[in-house]
Amino acid sequence: MWWRLCSLLAWFPLQEAFRTNHMETATLEEGQTLTLTCVISQAETTSLQWLAPSGFTIFFSEHPALKNSKYQLLHYSSNQLSIRVLNITQQDEGVYKCLHYGNSVRIKEVKVIVLATPVTPTLEVSVRKENGEEHVLLKCSTVRSKPPPRITWLLGDDMELQGETHHEYETDGKPCNSTSTLRVHTYGKNSTVSCIIRHKGLQGRKLVAPFRFEDLVTDQETASAALGTSSPSSQDPQQSTSIVAVMEDSSTSEIDEEEEEQTTQVSHLATEANRQFVGLTRRKSGILLLTLVSFLIFILFIVIQLFIMKLRKAHVIWKKENEISEHTLESYRSRSNNEETSSQEKNSQSNHP
Repeated sequence: MWWRLCSLLAWFPLQEAFRTNHMETATLEEGQTLTLTCVISQAETTSLQWLAPSGFTIFFSEHPALKNSKYQLLHYSSNQLSIRVLNITQQDEGVYKCLHYGNSVRIKEVKVIVLATPVTPTLEVSVRKENGEEHVLLKCSTVRSKPPPRITWLLGDDMELQGETHHEYETDGKPCNSTSTLRVHTYGKNSTVSCIIRHKGLQGRKLVAPFRFEDLVTDQETASAALGTSSPSSQDPQQSTSIVAVMEDSSTSEIDEEEEEQTTQVSHLATEANRQFVGLTRRKSGILLLTLVSFLIFILFIVIQLFIMKLRKAHVIWKKENEISEHTLESYRSRSNNEETSSQEKNSQSNHP
């Protein structure tokens, strides 16, 4: 009968006469184990009950109310009820309640917050062209974070700034996928940028995705020569370390030409890759079609062979039956001739006494 009592107590309304002693907060990461302990004074005689955030009873005294292996009893006595919840997920988040049943009902609440730590970020780099001007677009992404992470960009070694950050929440409204973008219009071959992820679940650590702009430069010697002839020598160190430096018209035009050539090369490579992919897909389709046609021809050949064998067998049976019929007919004719011959001899003998 105790499980009926658990069901009734699980949905028993908490009236104003109930006293809430205090609220505790527990913060865990996904996959960790939650331990809930409820302790009362030794002098009191009472029953203890733990309720899940959904309102269902987890344990009433030492009796489990939910048949779920993730809820385990750690300790039970007249003044203590300790349980644990294994492999915490986002669905386990909420307020857990311990009810003391004595002269009055007292409540202990534990607010459980489940963190979803972001994974290592991915950094995408692309060259865009808008209004006749090219720029480098950096996109840093991480998935399944709760709460949303803080994403910043470290330029070089001493400048950190905020990009355009967007958070997209999943269907349950808890974890989110975060993306930050940064547009760079001018950079040097030795310029560096890093995407930095900060999150409460990382406990002071940072996730970093670095990028060197020299990976975009296809011909560093040509770029160095162009910068050396068109810009004063005093601007060379600034150009090699700064990402947002402003250049003269002649330098800008030459760099734009180089970036355009690079973009053209990238486009040619992408087109060639697409052609190879389409050719490979067509080749696989042709092989598959040829295999299917060969298989169908083989099946048709087997069916024809079976039909021919059946036809031959029927022909042999028919031939045997035909030979038997002809033999029977010849026997019948021979017997008839013999009988006619014997009857004629008898008649001739009777006519000549």
